[in-house]
Amino acid sequence: MTATIVIVAGIFLAEYVARIWAAPESARYAGMTDTAARLRWACSISGLIGLLAVVPAFAITTGSLRANSDASVIFCILWILKLGIHAPAMATLGRVIANERATLSSVLIIFIIILVSAATATHMFERHVQPEQFGSIPAALWWGVVTLTTTGYGDVIPHTVGGKMIGSVVMVCGILVLALMTGILATGFSEEERRREYLRVWDQVTKVPMVTELGTVTLSEIVGKLRVRHYPPRIVVVRRDEPGDAMFFISEGEVEVRLPRDSVKLGQGGFFGEMALLDRLPRSATIVTTQPTTLLVLYASDFYAIASHIPSLVAAVEKEARRRRSENDDASKGAP
Repeated sequence: MTATIVIVAGIFLAEYVARIWAAPESARYAGMTDTAARLRWACSISGLIGLLAVVPAFAITTGSLRANSDASVIFCILWILKLGIHAPAMATLGRVIANERATLSSVLIIFIIILVSAATATHMFERHVQPEQFGSIPAALWWGVVTLTTTGYGDVIPHTVGGKMIGSVVMVCGILVLALMTGILATGFSEEERRREYLRVWDQVTKVPMVTELGTVTLSEIVGKLRVRHYPPRIVVVRRDEPGDAMFFISEGEVEVRLPRDSVKLGQGGFFGEMALLDRLPRSATIVTTQPTTLLVLYASDFYAIASHIPSLVAAVEKEARRRRSENDDASKGAP
C-alpha cells in the first residue's frame, strides 16, 4: 500500500510541476510575469488540491506516516478531488449552479424555514415524552433533516399526535422542495447543453460559405435549426429513391455523389439533398462519405419553417438546385 501511494503521488508531483511551469502560457494569466502567473496558479483551487495530492509521498518518505499506514489512506480523498476538478461534468455543474444560484438560494431558504419551523413545533410536542431526542431544538433538527429529505432512518420518530401530524406535513413538504430543486437543476442542465450545442453548431456553420454570406442575423436564426452529424469514411448518408426529408451542408470532409451515369465529389462548403426538398421527390443520387465528414442537417420541417422569413437562404438553395438540375439534364442528353 505504501509503495503504491508513493508511486501515484510521484505521478501527481510530476504533473503538478509541469502545470506550474506552464502556467504563464494560459490566457487566464495574460499580462502577468512568469513568476506572478505561477504563483497565482499555485494559490488557486486547482493548484492547492494538486499540492495536497502529493503530500502522502513526502509524509511517507519522511517516516511520519510509516507507523500508521492506515492514516495515509485518508489522503486518497485528495486524489479523488484532483480528478474531480478536471472532469468536464464538474465544470458544467459549476456553471449550472452559478447560473441558477438565485433560484437555488430561494429554495434553500424555503428548506431552512420548513426545517427550523418543524423542529421547533415538534420540540414543543415531544420534549416531555422524548426528552433525549426532542429535549432541545438542535436535537430535534436531526429528526427534521431526516424527515424533510425523505431519508427516514427511523431512529427518531414522534410519539404524540401533534408530532405525527407535523411529521406528515414535513414529509409532503420535503417531496415538494426536493422536486422543485431537481426541476431547477434539470432545467439548468438543459439550458447549458442547449448553449453548448448552439456554439458547437455555430462553429461548424461558419465553415459553410453559402450560409455565412447571408449575414449574422440570418445566420443566428439558421443555427438553431441545424443539427451536427459526424460520419466516418465509406458510410452511406442517403440512398437513391429514398424520401427526401433533409438537406445537408458539408462543414468538414468530403462526400461522393453517385448518380446513375456519373459521380462527383463535394468538399467543405458544399451541400446536397436540396432538390429532393424543393421538388418533394425521392432522392436522385446516393451520397457516400470518402473521409471523416461533419455534416449540418436541415430537416424538411425546419426548411419549410424558415423559408417564409429567410428568403435569401431559399433563393440560394434554389439557384444551386437549378444549376445542378441543368447539369444533370445536359449529361443525360449527351449520354449515348
